[in-house]
Amino acid sequence: MHDDEDDGDEGEEIDLQLHRAHSARMYDYYLGGTTNFAADREAAGQAIAVFPAARVAARANRAFMHRSTRALAQAGIAQFLDIGTGIPTSPNLHEVAQAVNPGARVLYTDNDPIVLAHARALLLSSPEGLTAYLQADVTDPAAILASKELARTIDVTAPVALSLNALLHFVPDDQDAYQIVEQLKAALAPGSALVISHGTPDFGPAEAERITQVYAAAGTTVRMRTRRQVERFFDGWDLLVPGVCSTHRWRPDSGEPWTTDAQASAYAAVAVKR
Repeated sequence: MHDDEDDGDEGEEIDLQLHRAHSARMYDYYLGGTTNFAADREAAGQAIAVFPAARVAARANRAFMHRSTRALAQAGIAQFLDIGTGIPTSPNLHEVAQAVNPGARVLYTDNDPIVLAHARALLLSSPEGLTAYLQADVTDPAAILASKELARTIDVTAPVALSLNALLHFVPDDQDAYQIVEQLKAALAPGSALVISHGTPDFGPAEAERITQVYAAAGTTVRMRTRRQVERFFDGWDLLVPGVCSTHRWRPDSGEPWTTDAQASAYAAVAVKR
């Protein structure tokens, strides 16, 4: 279970910044969640107006997270570092991993203060496993890697699944998304896995541009990337079959509702470190 030793922040008031739309809460709205507020719903509504498949894309991305986590747990990876966690929406990553391996250990990381406020839902580990939560930003990977939460939860000398789902398109070029990912990759042991899903303009350039403008108006920079630009994040690692593909095409479960590439509007892939 979660170690409460350093929960000294509980007595401090958390500024949830409810007057500003946040991408994590907009994603929660797309998924039909209830942890979103007027600013989030207004921005999400504007996004849906220019990209009506936004809810479908969010569900396809969430389903990819479930499938990739399950596949890696079945392959023997027992540690997961999930950056850009978002609002807890069951089943969460630790529930999927621990259903396969009850001893799986998961560290969740997000920069949205409301995720911290709801982090208890992320910490309901199986008795054999461990879950922990770190409030941090992917743009400061050194802080994540040096954190006591990571040291207590993850053994970086053993394989780790690094999950960066629906996150890197919020890291603009001037913050050097590639260098951030390389720094995280370099800290992981051979046998580790990199899991990424990423918005793309490839299937609908006009819609991608319009949704980028909606997020910009709400105060969030979005940088959609092409297939080749997404592939670059995996440089030096071995892509698992089927490689970089639309989120819904990565090892789909039988019976999953059909989604088009244009609706998914995102690439996904998993790669393993040699």
